[in-house]
Amino acid sequence: MDELKQAYETMGLPELAAKEEVEKRYTTLMRQARSRTQQHKDNAEGTEDSFAKITQAYRLILEYEDRKLTDAFNEQEYGKYKKMAGQAQKMDHFWRYYKFHTFGAIAAVALIIYGVISFMNYREEQERLANLPPIDLSVSFMGNYMLKEDAPKEEPIENALLTAFPEWKRFVSTVTLVPSDEQAQYAYMQKAVLVLATEHPDVYIMDKGIFEWVGTQGVLMSLDDDVNGDFKPLMRDGIAKKLKTEEDTEAHVYGIDLSSSALVDQVPLYKESMIIGIRPDSKNPDKAKAFIKKYLATIK
Repeated sequence: MDELKQAYETMGLPELAAKEEVEKRYTTLMRQARSRTQQHKDNAEGTEDSFAKITQAYRLILEYEDRKLTDAFNEQEYGKYKKMAGQAQKMDHFWRYYKFHTFGAIAAVALIIYGVISFMNYREEQERLANLPPIDLSVSFMGNYMLKEDAPKEEPIENALLTAFPEWKRFVSTVTLVPSDEQAQYAYMQKAVLVLATEHPDVYIMDKGIFEWVGTQGVLMSLDDDVNGDFKPLMRDGIAKKLKTEEDTEAHVYGIDLSSSALVDQVPLYKESMIIGIRPDSKNPDKAKAFIKKYLATIK
């Protein structure tokens, strides 16, 4: 406190003068010191010494004022903790300075845990798939198709397809809904375009509208030879569906309407029509054609 008292005396102020008075007095003294420097250049060293003492006193007083404010704040914030005030203050300071580090660490740990769980799930899924039998046929349903409410929960479509082919072990299927309502089609059609570009099933089963769109995209195999060959004894009038593609102006058979097949009724989907087409890059073209023949044989 003696140093503080001396600081006030150096600045010519009463003890505990207001901060505004201290700042105003300091400005006045600095102006006077500069004036003396200009007037007494031969005694510049003494003037500089006076300037240094005033500045030191000013800083000491400001530090004291800052401590008073800090002490008042701490008393208001932590006084309620009484004997534990010091500990509470340390904890608060720790939280203030390190909360972002803490949040970052928590986020990093969460990401690591998520990554580990995702990797483990991926490994489990890969092991599960590796233990499954090879795919006999992959089928993509595309159109105004929705799963029936009473359909079994576990692979309902796959199991329904397998009932007609007990010698086969595994079907894989996907359903891409494209409503027949033109106003609701746009968003669904975007997904359908993505499916066509990224997925490569053996066969597509489509409603009439989607077949007329997909068939012109060049993603279906011509079935002309099959319709006039192996399929011919099973064909009915009007079920061979011809289209022209963008590359070929001559119409070819790209789909066969299986809507009247008794086996279609076993598939747990709400449907209006089912026209089947085979992709040219099918991994199982022979089984795709065997599938069509089996369904053709049960047309009513």
